[in-house]
Amino acid sequence: MLVLSGGTGTPKLLEGLKNILPEEEITVVVNTAEDMWVSGNLVTPDIDTVLYLFSGKLDTAKWWGIKNDTFMTYEALRSMGHNETMMLGDQDRATNIMRSDLLRAGYSLTEATQELARAFGIRSKILPMSDDPVKTMITTPAGKMHFQEFWIKEHGKPEVIEVVQEGIEKASISPAVLEALEKEEYVLIGPSNPITSIGPILALKGMKELLRKKTVISVSPIIGKEPVSGPAGKLMTARGLDVSSAGVVDCYGDILDIMILDERDTYGISALKDAACKILIADTLMKNVEKSTALARFVVDALDF
Repeated sequence: MLVLSGGTGTPKLLEGLKNILPEEEITVVVNTAEDMWVSGNLVTPDIDTVLYLFSGKLDTAKWWGIKNDTFMTYEALRSMGHNETMMLGDQDRATNIMRSDLLRAGYSLTEATQELARAFGIRSKILPMSDDPVKTMITTPAGKMHFQEFWIKEHGKPEVIEVVQEGIEKASISPAVLEALEKEEYVLIGPSNPITSIGPILALKGMKELLRKKTVISVSPIIGKEPVSGPAGKLMTARGLDVSSAGVVDCYGDILDIMILDERDTYGISALKDAACKILIADTLMKNVEKSTALARFVVDALDF
């Protein structure tokens, strides 16, 4: 199974999937539009969350970073007046250093990610969506800022006027992703932010055309009129989409074959009663690993995988 992932909701579902499928059968294509250079090293937040999940390193209390990590370097830099946009742990920073050294040595982002996956003993394929740089930029009344600045530094508080992925027109689907798509019949779009996590993957030239040839199932990240987590509501509004599961269906368009809504999502169930794609109902709130595994089983059963 091939999974399109961001860095929060989808990894919870991946945690369940790896409990019911052999890890070698899971390929994850990960958003890279939130990547950022920090103190001389490239941080790929969504990729790293997936790497840490599959390696058993992820801090699942926060769903980012490495469990029991220390922050000595971050605090030392702060004490010298160097304030980083992201709070990076020491072990996490080691990942960023290795990746950045590989990139400077001429490796592609895909190749660097594969080296890290091997170092972590990961058997699944973790693939960046593209080897080309893409940046999600948020326009607010105070000006344009990188998504990480909007979400981490500003805590997602500013009004969102516009959301753009700079560089997306020139970015190509990575060869490794193209190869994986040729082999996979089923594609799962996880419950990540449809604008900044899944949106950039779908916006790559040729991606939607490829997905129309697949069986595509998605889990909605919205219940009622509110996202389960994160700033998806503001971002969907800025794109002129209804903040609802119906808005997510509109966002993804005709690539969808099946959409899974939460059993509490009465608004979405009503709004999508005449949807072109098949609508299924499940408990999508993954509050623990048991619920993540149950939802993963529901997805797999829905596909007869």
